[in-house]
Amino acid sequence: MNAFQKQTALRIAAVSVVLATLASSIAWFVSRENAEEGIVLLATEESGRLLHHYDAIELTGPQAAAHAELAAKTIVGGLFDIAEIYDPSGRKLAESMSGDGQKIEALVPKHGSPNYRKASYDSLKLGGDQWALRVFVPLRDSATDLSLPITGYFEGVRLVPQWQSDQIMTSSLTAAGMAALAALLCGLAIFPVVVHLSKENERKTREVLDSHISMMEALGRAIAKRDSDTGAHNYRVSWIASGMGELMGLTGSAMQSLIAGSFLHDVGKIGIPDAILLKPGKLDEAEFATMRTHVSQGEEIVTGMGWLDGANAIVVGYGRFGQTVAQMLIASDIPVPLLDTAIEMIDVASNFGAKVYFGDGTRIDLLRQAGADEAELILFCIDKDQVSAELLHAVSEKFPDASVYVRGFDRRSVLRLHGSGAEYIIREVLESALKMARLALAKLGVSEQGIEQAVAVYRETDRERMTLQIDADDIRVAHEMMVTEPLASAEPRGEPG
Repeated sequence: MNAFQKQTALRIAAVSVVLATLASSIAWFVSRENAEEGIVLLATEESGRLLHHYDAIELTGPQAAAHAELAAKTIVGGLFDIAEIYDPSGRKLAESMSGDGQKIEALVPKHGSPNYRKASYDSLKLGGDQWALRVFVPLRDSATDLSLPITGYFEGVRLVPQWQSDQIMTSSLTAAGMAALAALLCGLAIFPVVVHLSKENERKTREVLDSHISMMEALGRAIAKRDSDTGAHNYRVSWIASGMGELMGLTGSAMQSLIAGSFLHDVGKIGIPDAILLKPGKLDEAEFATMRTHVSQGEEIVTGMGWLDGANAIVVGYGRFGQTVAQMLIASDIPVPLLDTAIEMIDVASNFGAKVYFGDGTRIDLLRQAGADEAELILFCIDKDQVSAELLHAVSEKFPDASVYVRGFDRRSVLRLHGSGAEYIIREVLESALKMARLALAKLGVSEQGIEQAVAVYRETDRERMTLQIDADDIRVAHEMMVTEPLASAEPRGEPG
């Protein structure tokens, strides 16, 4: 098992254990609740049958108390240990208790006169191992038609026997164990799938790498056909360059770029006329000038191959904000790999000919694949607050040569990401608000000088306020610095625009 497989196994095992713990807890709780509800439902239905049998549903007549007393005595000792029957006004008509009911009666919480519309129950721990269920049932002529008037109330307490409590516990633990086992088995089943997909991805990566090498060799052979010395020369330069790269500590994509670039450094000779390239004698000044163009011609040939291009900037997130940033960079002829998780954004970027990577740009491995090792700048333009201070610390550590710019939404974003390694955090709310304020002031007749002064003063005050909030790690600090009155240097307004 290699390092990746070990790491994958540990992560899947950890997730499986967490899921097993959560699933077993939920299964235990649901199983216990269902058992309780089953006991209550059975007891309620049976007591309702007895109440109807003894005519103790309609509790407003002169025989109500006698019927209630008889029904309560019958119910007690079977399904309930305490039975209480009330008339519609909440007055107790009858109460009966078994021997066990008399022992626990003082432990049962007291309550006022019944005045509820729906049946319910309470689960009561009465001390020690004693567990009781208390039901509250409004009485009607029909148990299903809740629109009928209430004719009385029945309340019963059932002391759950130890054997039934043990049975419920066993059933609940069994359900919890099965849920935990299912979660662990899912993790066990997922692991080989992940390993297979990883091997398949590695295989495809090697195929791509092999195709790149084959392309390099083909270009090398094409050069050798035109200049018999160039073929061997390309290999010698690559061998020397790779040795120097090892001494410099180059690894990974940096070493690959060095080898590829050194091997193809003379590819531009393909564009040099034979009369000049193969001339046996000394080149004149004009011919030598033409020969020198093989460098720029070589750059033109390999530009756009992707695997030979270095990324000057990487844009993470191709939403509305990221699109604007990326298009301005592309318009300035700056290579910009784009990373996004939204398929529709990938399609949009691809239509513009951009180099797009599908995936989570907050992952270090995907940033590296996009060329972060050679990038001068990494811009996080994600719509939501998905960028954490921990991520920025990791990016700064893994890619120390790249500056990191982050899109923040408001002051809270700046406070949260301060000190995280980001060189620049732009507050989207601030810049858009200042833009609107500029337009508003111009419309209301304030001169351009007055507008610039107002913006400069606000920026300076805001910067000082932000510094105090960062030092205190509290956004509520320096609230009194907010602008609430005209500046002393404010100039008179002109005519509105």
